[in-house]
Amino acid sequence: MSNAQPALLENATRDLARFAAALRFEDLPAEVIERIKLSVLDSLGCCVHGATLPWTRKVAELAQEEGAQPVASIVGMGSKTSIALAALVNGTAGHAFELDDIHKESIVHPGSLATPVALAFAEARGRAPGRDVITGMVAGYEVGARVGNAATMSLFLRGFHPQGTSGTFVAAATAARMLDLDAVQTQHALGIVGSQAGGLMAAQEGAMVKRFHSGRAAQSGVYSALLARRGFTGITDVLEAAYGGFLSSLSDKPAPSRLTAGLGATWETLNVGYKPHASVTSIHTALDALAEIMRENGLHADDIAAVDAGLSHMTHVHCAWDYQAQGVTAAQMNLYYGLAVIALDGAAFVDQYREERLRDPRVLDFIKRIKAHVDPGIEAMGAAFRHAARLKVATRDGRMLEREILHRRGSPENPLKPEDIVYKFRQIVRSCLPQDDIERLVRLAAELDRLESIQELIAIVARPPQRAQ
Repeated sequence: MSNAQPALLENATRDLARFAAALRFEDLPAEVIERIKLSVLDSLGCCVHGATLPWTRKVAELAQEEGAQPVASIVGMGSKTSIALAALVNGTAGHAFELDDIHKESIVHPGSLATPVALAFAEARGRAPGRDVITGMVAGYEVGARVGNAATMSLFLRGFHPQGTSGTFVAAATAARMLDLDAVQTQHALGIVGSQAGGLMAAQEGAMVKRFHSGRAAQSGVYSALLARRGFTGITDVLEAAYGGFLSSLSDKPAPSRLTAGLGATWETLNVGYKPHASVTSIHTALDALAEIMRENGLHADDIAAVDAGLSHMTHVHCAWDYQAQGVTAAQMNLYYGLAVIALDGAAFVDQYREERLRDPRVLDFIKRIKAHVDPGIEAMGAAFRHAARLKVATRDGRMLEREILHRRGSPENPLKPEDIVYKFRQIVRSCLPQDDIERLVRLAAELDRLESIQELIAIVARPPQRAQ
C-alpha cells in the first residue's frame, strides 16, 4: 500500500535535515538575527506572563512531581527539571495567553516552541553562547514554517491545530541543531517527531488543552532529537510519504513544493510577526478597524447601534461562533468578545481577558449588537488575505461608518516596529518582574548575538513572579 503512490516531493525530509544540520551562525543574514532577537524577547514575555496562569501551573506541578534531573529552569517557578519537561512547561507558558509570535502562512507560533527548547539545551550545556541559541532557533523557524506552508490551511480546516502538528518540527529542528546532530540524525529526529504531531482545534472553545499543544510539541521535539542521537530511527520520508506521511495524512490539499522552496535563500523567519492584542491573530484586523472607527469619530460603546464584520471563510469558521463564557481560551478565540472589549475598553490585552471579565453584563450586551458573515470579496482575494476584515458600524444617530483593513498589524505586510515589541514586553511582564529585571532582559535580548553565556537571562526569567517595587 505504501508504494501505491509516488512521494509528494522526493527527498524533502532529507533536504530540510541537511539544511538544519549544516546551518551556522555565520550563514545568517543580519536581518534574520535581528528578527530572532525580537522573537526571543517577545517569547520570554509570553513565557513569564504565561507562567502565572493556572493551566501552566498545573503542567508545572506535574513536571515537578516527576523528580527529573534538574538541569533546565522552569520559567517563573524558581525550580529546575529535565530538558524535556522544562520544554513542556515553558512551551505551554509561551502559548498560554495568545500573545506569542506567528508565522502567517504556516499558522505556527514558532517562538513558544523554539525559545523554550533552545534555552533548555543551552542551560543544560552550561556556558552556551547566545549565537548558538539564535542558530538553533532559526533552524526550527525555517524547517517548521516550511512544513506548515506545505500543509496549507487545509490542515487547519480539517480541525488540526498547527501548533501541535506542524509546530513539532519547529521544536525538533531546534533541538537537533542545539545538539549538533548530523544530517542523518536530524532526518531521523524529524521522522520521529512527525509521528508525535497532534492537537485538535475544538480545544479553542473552552479547554485548557490548547495551550498544552505547544508544550507537548516542544517536549516531543526534545525527545525526538535525544532519541535520534542515540541511534533511534524515524520515518525518513515523514513529510513527503504518499501513504501515512505528515502531509498526505493531515492535509487534503498540500503544497509539497513549499517544503524546500527558496531553502537557504528565502528566510521564512522574516515572515514571523508579533501580536498587539492578546487574542487569536485572525480577528486583529476587525479589532483595529473598530478601534479606528471609534477613535476617529469620537464614539463610545453606547453610541453604537450595530457592528457588522465581513471576514474570510477561515476567520469566520475559526472565530465567529456564538460566544459563551467558557473560559479565557474561548474568549481569546472569539470575534464577538474581542470586538465588545475593544468597544468598551479600547483594548484587547491582558486585563480584558481575566476570568472575572468574561461574564461582564456590558460585554454580553454589546455582543448582541454584532453580526459577522463571510465576505465574498475578501474570500476571492485568496489565502494571503484570510485575516482581512471589512467592518460596518451603525451609530445610534443614523450614521454608517466603514473601514477595511487587509493586513493586520504585526503581519509581514504591516509589521510592528522593534520599539513596539519592547513596549509590549514591558506591558506583559510589569506585574511579574521588578523594573530593573525588565530593563536588563531588554538589553540582554538585544545583545544576544554577543553574549558569551545566556545564564543571566535564564536566571532572571526563572525567578518566581514578584511585583516591581
